[in-house]
This record gives sequence, C-alpha cells and structure tokens, in this order.
Amino acid sequence: MKESTPEIHKKDTGKSYSFAIITISTSRAEKFGDVGSPEEAEDLSGKVMREILTSSGHAVAFYRLVPDEENAILEAVTSALSSPAEIIITSGGTGLTSGDVTIESVAPLFEKDIPGFGELFRYKSLEEIGTAVILTRAAAGVIRGKAVFCLPGSPNAVKLALSEIIVPEAGHIVRHVGE
Repeated sequence: MKESTPEIHKKDTGKSYSFAIITISTSRAEKFGDVGSPEEAEDLSGKVMREILTSSGHAVAFYRLVPDEENAILEAVTSALSSPAEIIITSGGTGLTSGDVTIESVAPLFEKDIPGFGELFRYKSLEEIGTAVILTRAAAGVIRGKAVFCLPGSPNAVKLALSEIIVPEAGHIVRHVGE
C-alpha cells in the first residue's frame, strides 16, 4: 500500500526528543523563587507537561519558573535555546491583560512563524471552551533551529496542545526546523 504524504514526512524521524519547559507566572515566581521542578512550585501545568512528555518517551532537559516580565522571559528562553532541548514550551502569559507579555517578549525572536499551530490549537479548544477561544494568543515559531511554543497557562490547555498537537508532530517538527 502506498504511503500517505503525512506518513512520508514523518518517516525516519526519531522517537525521543528533548524538551524545555518554561512556566511564566508572576505569583508563583514570587512565592517559590528559583526552583528546579514543577513540584517545587506547585506548578500543575508544568507537572502535566512533564508527565505527558516523559510518558511519551521524551526527556525534559530544562525547567524554569519566571515572572511575567519581558527580561525574565527572554533570559529563560535564551537559556533554553542554549540547552540540549530541541523543542521549547512556555506556558502562561498569553492572555489579554496588561501583565500578559509572553507573546510580546518571544514572538519578535521568531525567525519563522508557525501560524498553523495557533490556528489548530484554537480550533481544537473551541469545543472545550467555546467562543472564549478568541482570548487565546497561543503562538509558535522557530528560533535558532528550535521550535518554540507559547501556550496558555491552564492545565487543560497544555494537555490539549501537547497530547493532540506537539507530541504527535515532534519528530516532524524537529526534522524540519533542523534542515
């Protein structure tokens, strides 16, 4: 039987990848400071991400908790770019309040946008949260040969993004951004 185009594109991609997780939360950063794991910060979204990634056979090479401040976000993303992580995921700071600055901080670094991610994420979120989906600014792009995904901070949002989009496409993503 002839392979489909998606099967051809995913052929020969590795099975295990390394991820960076950056949780952006001013209140958690103020309460817990510099921590080494989601458990230390009572970071439910970070725990959900790590569980999904490790149960799928991937590694988490980097974890950081930072306040929703441009300099802190940029420092964390820069550090993650220098880590062994092949894919970087931020959660939090993607809303519409004046304090939500993740997109404003990270998107200018994108050498290439991945608009299909935000579109698909919002489409898949519609059933779960209805028209409130218009409030999400989930985005993705490529920086220095690594894919970077900016997700809302809710555990349900990170579960949806990782389980239904990022993890299934990880090999395909890594292969193409590395070319």
